[in-house]
Amino acid sequence: MPELPNLNASGWTLITLVLILAVVFDFINGFHDTANAIATVIATRVLSPLLAILMSAAFNFIGALTGQAVAKTITSGLLDPAAVKALGFNAQVLIIAALIGAIIWNLITWYFGIPSSSSHALIGGIVGAGIAALGADDVIWSGLWQKVILPLIFSPIIGFALAFLLMRLLLWLFVKASPHLVGNTFRSLQIFSSGFMALSHGSNDAQKTMGIITLALFSAGFNLPVDSTGTPNIPVPVIVLAATAMAFGTAAGGWRIIHTMGQRMAHLEPIHGFAAETTAASVIETASRLGFPLSTTHVISSGILGVGASRRLSGVRWGVAFNIIRAWFLTIPITAALGFLSYLILNIFF
Repeated sequence: MPELPNLNASGWTLITLVLILAVVFDFINGFHDTANAIATVIATRVLSPLLAILMSAAFNFIGALTGQAVAKTITSGLLDPAAVKALGFNAQVLIIAALIGAIIWNLITWYFGIPSSSSHALIGGIVGAGIAALGADDVIWSGLWQKVILPLIFSPIIGFALAFLLMRLLLWLFVKASPHLVGNTFRSLQIFSSGFMALSHGSNDAQKTMGIITLALFSAGFNLPVDSTGTPNIPVPVIVLAATAMAFGTAAGGWRIIHTMGQRMAHLEPIHGFAAETTAASVIETASRLGFPLSTTHVISSGILGVGASRRLSGVRWGVAFNIIRAWFLTIPITAALGFLSYLILNIFF
């Protein structure tokens, strides 16, 4: 456990508020993004909704324990951590504003059943609140471009292409197999692919909350160990807290988004669900090891579109797909604005 700093009552109040909001965000992230791992396995009726959600929650928890690269990107790859720490009291206000912006957008998109990115919501909130508190010069624009914007652009394209190609390969391999054999084979395989998807979701998404909590602790003066680059390591209690909050959120389920992804984007059979989940999980796991805070929502959505398009272009409900894509590109600007405004408002009271 990191050494406790000498904070006054207001400082401890703000740190406590950061922890509460971070856990709330992580919980919302869990039920908002439940669909990432289980929409296809429910849509194909391989697992019951309850069993699918419980499995997803367990693998989300395990996945959250598997690395720190994404968390460190959030801690030190978007805003200059020294500049944040120099804010003193206002550093916690910055982080609270970022979380409020992300939470507002997550709840709006959940209400309307739009599978937007919780990851990019948090990143937008951090950047917007950071600009309000520090100015644009202390935003690490190169990190934002290299680790957020480029993956935002390319990960859905890669997910779509790989899912399309894998689906075509599977159709070629099983061209002479009976529908009964294909169905039974991929009903079993899809249980493993949905577990892999849940694991990858935990390994990427839960780390964002770990990163924001660690940034709050570091800026408040907690004596955290650092790595060779000077970036704070993620304390074990923070890892467990984030993993647990996401697992409970996942267990709560996100039925509106599950319906959109599992039924409204394309008609899915077990073979399609297996192809979409396997390619999406592979892309996400690779990104997690590279420290890219990827949108798991973007990647699995594009995977579903890829397997749908592999049959025929009309196999995808493109109207629904374009509404989702529009939400993808609006997320960072809108949450940046929300984070910016939240900081200005909070700064009046603190």
